[in-house]
Amino acid sequence: MDSNVSWMIKEKIKRTMDNLEKNNMEAYSAKNTKELMDIIDNIVLEGETVAVGGSMTLFETGVIEHIRNRNYNFLDRYKEGLNRKEIKDIFRKSFFADSYIVSTNALTENGELYNVDGNGNRVAAMLFGPDKVIVIAGINKIVKDVDEAIKRNRGISAPTNAKRLNKNTPCTKVGYCMDCKSSDRICNEYTLIKRQGERGRIKVIIVEEELGY
Repeated sequence: MDSNVSWMIKEKIKRTMDNLEKNNMEAYSAKNTKELMDIIDNIVLEGETVAVGGSMTLFETGVIEHIRNRNYNFLDRYKEGLNRKEIKDIFRKSFFADSYIVSTNALTENGELYNVDGNGNRVAAMLFGPDKVIVIAGINKIVKDVDEAIKRNRGISAPTNAKRLNKNTPCTKVGYCMDCKSSDRICNEYTLIKRQGERGRIKVIIVEEELGY
């Protein structure tokens, strides 16, 4: 990477981390996935109950396999053979997890987390329930402000996730949000976490790589 671009990215990360701390959220940075795993291992203790939200970032970084291979009680929503009732049960049990690991649709430089969900289980657990919420975000998720976060979701997160999930929605045909009324729509619950009431409950790890949608 060009040294000037690298400098710009690091400054953006620093601004974002400073504002996350001001908003009562712990901020970490990792140069790569190895550093990411080290941070996770320091936060999540052996024997804890761990759950995850739906996320391409967790697969791309290898976090899902990492959790499976550690000494955790993993509420594995991706375990083969689960039926819809069993998956829904895991979603509910996730509220009682010690650690909930997830990504975010967008992270503003003001230290805010913007997310849009289909079922609401992911954003619900981020808002309340698990003792620790660990948010992993690539540098591509950092945006200037909430307006840019909304644009990012409509132009990137929504259509790519709908495509990944094989949804029959207009955005999978044209590549951007059409604010549809489709029964397959995955943009239903919109949340903005501006600040965390319980200091340090939410921990955001920014990885210096482009990850997820």
